[in-house]
Amino acid sequence: MTSTSDGDGRLAAAGLDPAEVHDIITRALAEDLGPDRTDPTSEAIFPVTVTGVADVVARESGVVAGLPVAEAVFRRVAETTEPGFEYRRRDGDRVYRDDVLATVSGPVRYLLMAERTVLNLLSRMSGVATHTAEWTRLLDGTGVTVLDTRKTTPGLRCLDKYAVRAGGGDNKRMGLYDVAMIKDNHKFAAGSVTAAFRAVRTARPDIAIQVEVDTLAEAREAVAAGADFLLCDNMTPAELREVVSAVAGAAKLEATGNITLESAEKYADTGVDYISAGALTHSSPILDIALDIRHGSGAG
Repeated sequence: MTSTSDGDGRLAAAGLDPAEVHDIITRALAEDLGPDRTDPTSEAIFPVTVTGVADVVARESGVVAGLPVAEAVFRRVAETTEPGFEYRRRDGDRVYRDDVLATVSGPVRYLLMAERTVLNLLSRMSGVATHTAEWTRLLDGTGVTVLDTRKTTPGLRCLDKYAVRAGGGDNKRMGLYDVAMIKDNHKFAAGSVTAAFRAVRTARPDIAIQVEVDTLAEAREAVAAGADFLLCDNMTPAELREVVSAVAGAAKLEATGNITLESAEKYADTGVDYISAGALTHSSPILDIALDIRHGSGAG
């Protein structure tokens, strides 16, 4: 069997902070098991000596994400009894209805105590990955990368953004802390794009700065101030082409604002480098995934 530290290694290898994931798991399990950490139904029916084997199964087609997180949940619930966890698929794989994603073994009571938390996290992450994969397939060959935003579920940002990566997209900034982004309210309060940009650059010469622009004039002003990454917000494809023509080569360009799968190709054709879509994380339906116990043995 594989140790918990090996499981943490798989989280880290996936680009997830094990400590952050374990914090999420702690809160999620507390919602389900309560302050006494108990499941009276499973504990009454299954002594710890009753062991079983269960499959994590896709109920529909999509892209899987979150299997190392699922493993971590099972290991947390099992505590001193080390469960077996066999990967049958890998994050980022396209899966189909009835595909077995993983097989887990151990005391049946622990499998059932972990079940809902595992499926809540795994189904949500796989739903985000599946939605993102639709965007990446649509944009394939255009040279445009789809980005996520900070419109994530509070407390689950690291998992949401990991799922975007599993679906073939890329992350923008993780939060307010890692990239400075000058938005409309900053520009308004500072008095201009130039004033806001200079204030940030003076205070934080070490940090990357992105500037949200709404017009061609603002795009020109931002580049003149020194910006090398522009978010072109709520522009039409025709307006974007003008911006691309005016500042191409001087700055990376991102199209953002109410762009959908249906309109994405029109925006990609303008020559921008990125399209961002908050819907990747705030509006992705879950991927239906289940846990099916297929074998049990031991004292009843």
